[in-house]
Amino acid sequence: MLIYQVRCIVENHGWTESVAEDRHKVILGRSGVYRRRLNGVVEFSDATSVLLTRPGDEMAVAHPFGCGDSYTCIEIDPTVLADRTDAASWVDRGGWSGTSGAALDLAHRLLVADFRRGLDGFEMAERLHRFLTRLLHQSPLSTDDVGGEVDRAVRRRPATLAAHRRLADGAREVLANSSFTLGLDEVAREVGSSPHHLSRVFQRMTGSSLTAYRNRLRVREVLDILAEPGGRPLGALASDYGFADQAHLTRVVREQVGHPPARLRRLLTPVDEGPIGSASPQVE
Repeated sequence: MLIYQVRCIVENHGWTESVAEDRHKVILGRSGVYRRRLNGVVEFSDATSVLLTRPGDEMAVAHPFGCGDSYTCIEIDPTVLADRTDAASWVDRGGWSGTSGAALDLAHRLLVADFRRGLDGFEMAERLHRFLTRLLHQSPLSTDDVGGEVDRAVRRRPATLAAHRRLADGAREVLANSSFTLGLDEVAREVGSSPHHLSRVFQRMTGSSLTAYRNRLRVREVLDILAEPGGRPLGALASDYGFADQAHLTRVVREQVGHPPARLRRLLTPVDEGPIGSASPQVE
C-alpha cells in the first residue's frame, strides 16, 4: 500500500486525458474544487468528497473554476486487497463516490500527521488496514439513500432533477470559492435562485443544509492551516473564515470533530515538513 498527498496547481482548466487505473485507490479531498469524469460520468468534487476506484476505471479531471485542489490518496495493490476478508465489498465499490463525515476526515488527517512524525512499516500497514475498514463501514459516506429519494421524487421530471443538481453544484462551487464571506442572499443571487428555493433544493439533493455544508468546508480549511507549523492565531483564523469570533470558531470546530482548535494544532502539526515518512509499507 502507498499513501501520499497531492496538491494540484492549475495550468490548464480543460479536461486531462482519461487514464485507466491499475490498482484500487481511495481519494480523500482536503481542499479546493474540481470536476471529475469517472467511467463517463461527470461529477463535482470538493474537500468533502471521497472517491474509490478499481483497476480498469477510467478517470479524467478538469479545474474550470480557476483554483487547484489537494487530496490524500491511498493506493492498494490488488494482491493486498485480495487477502482482506471484505475484499468483495471493495471490488463492488469500484468507481464509487460519496462524502466523508467530520470524524472520518479528522481520522485521515491524524493518520497523515502520524505518518509524518515517523512510524515503522509494520505499524503503518496495520494503521492503513484499520483505516480502510473504517472507511468502508462509515455510514456517513454513502449518498445512495439521498440520491434514491431525489430520483423517486422527480423520476417523472428528469429535467427538474437535472436542474436541481446543477443548482446544488452551483452553490457548492460558489461556497468553495467565496472565502466564506458571502451571505445566503448573495450565494442565491450568484446561482440565480431565491434563498428559500436554494435552501430547499440543496437539502433535498445533498442531504445537508447549506449552513452545515459551509461549516464542513470552513472547518476543513481551518484544519489544513492548523497542521502548518507556526500557523496563524485563532482570532485571525476566525476573522479570515467568516466566524463571528474566536469563540464561535472554537465551538463550530469542536462540534464538527470533537476537539478544540488548540488541541488539533498539537495533534496535526508534524515534526518537520518532509514527505510522509516511509509512506510505502510493504504488506505481505
